[in-house]
Amino acid sequence: MKQVRRFRAFLLIAITIVFTLPLAAQAGDTAAIQQRLNSQFRVTTTTADRSDIVTAGDVVVIHRPGLILYAVASPMAPSNSYKNGRIGQGWGGFGKDLAISMATPGGGTAANYPHRPFAVEEKCWVTGIQAQKDGVLIQLYSDPYDDIRYYGNLKIPYPNKKEVPSADVALQTVAEVLTVVPSDNQGGQQVVAPPPAPLPEIAPPPPPADAPPPTIALGQTMDQVTSGFGQPLKVAKTGVKSIFYYKDMKITFTNGKVSDVE
Repeated sequence: MKQVRRFRAFLLIAITIVFTLPLAAQAGDTAAIQQRLNSQFRVTTTTADRSDIVTAGDVVVIHRPGLILYAVASPMAPSNSYKNGRIGQGWGGFGKDLAISMATPGGGTAANYPHRPFAVEEKCWVTGIQAQKDGVLIQLYSDPYDDIRYYGNLKIPYPNKKEVPSADVALQTVAEVLTVVPSDNQGGQQVVAPPPAPLPEIAPPPPPADAPPPTIALGQTMDQVTSGFGQPLKVAKTGVKSIFYYKDMKITFTNGKVSDVE
């Protein structure tokens, strides 16, 4: 009897474990986080020597202080980590600097490569992003500053390093540190609207049907004539005289005033 009870207890525990494992995997699935990251961040590709961009992806804006990137001439990217609302280098950054120094020929150190701190609201390109078991690792790449591009790694740990959170929690933690810039504002470029098209010329309204016909008299000026009869078909000038030719009329002006009508 006791053996039967023990067997039932063991069976109950086994069933509980079997049904609990899928739930745990669902709550902490790095593949699900990676899928969300891939859909949110378009990765930029660079040349092999990291000197320029081959395919541009998304630009991100940095929301926390403390990020430091090294010139792309560094053989390895420096390490940054987000903790307590701030980005720092810590022991991981120290270890990476040691590795950079070891990989630098001629007895150089990591300090030989230009460093650049990035302030809050500055922007970078994302050249890689990976969901790991303890956080999200992001590879950043900058525009040129005084003809030097900079790069580096940024680790954003999960709230609880001992467990992988849901994709929503992981993405929310990433958004505390950086977010994608809208595509119409990436690179800080301003979109200039084209100038408005010129308005079409509007012809003057025709005279009222009952308006009296225009008249002409000696002594009228050229403006008075053209206001009543419109522009002439041809104009001829001889000395102080000007002649306006209309369809069935010729008007002679002397010193700018009507002196003869034919």
